[in-house]
Amino acid sequence: MKEIYLAGGCFWGVEHFFSLIDGVVKAEAGYANGNISFCGNPEGEGPSYKEVYTDKTGFAETVRVTYDSDKIGLDSLIRLYFKIIDPLSLNRQGHDEGTRYRTGIFYSIAEDYPVIKAVYDELEKRRGQKFVVELCPLESFFKAEEYHQEYLFKNPSGYCHLPLEMFRFARSYKAGDPIE
Repeated sequence: MKEIYLAGGCFWGVEHFFSLIDGVVKAEAGYANGNISFCGNPEGEGPSYKEVYTDKTGFAETVRVTYDSDKIGLDSLIRLYFKIIDPLSLNRQGHDEGTRYRTGIFYSIAEDYPVIKAVYDELEKRRGQKFVVELCPLESFFKAEEYHQEYLFKNPSGYCHLPLEMFRFARSYKAGDPIE
């Protein structure tokens, strides 16, 4: 199993989308790449949603995607990620605004960078505009509170910035299918 960390606005929809993708074993909502010293929790426990929501911690709502690399490749996951975000929108996705909603691809294995960068560069060139998606190593990740996990499964009519057709696409996607 491998992992990639994807920030794409509110983590409820991103988590739900990736949990439906063939080859993804688990998707978990959490907080990544912030400054733990701004948090009131003891070292190692990570920030609370209330702290992250202030936009003072530097953490981004992020989804840890655990996947079976024998079934789906990192290249495909990154292409799927770019289907659900606006890569030109800084600190905003849908109606959600603030640094906690910034977009980012955070990798924990250095060997993943060239794969991610190749897709990033290809899609940026195709779009003809500079992306504002962070692409950097994972510094920290803390699992979000339990009520955030599988939020849209528990609350099917809950808020989500992703269009419903993206979830239909995710349910029908089979690993290896082309992604346009």
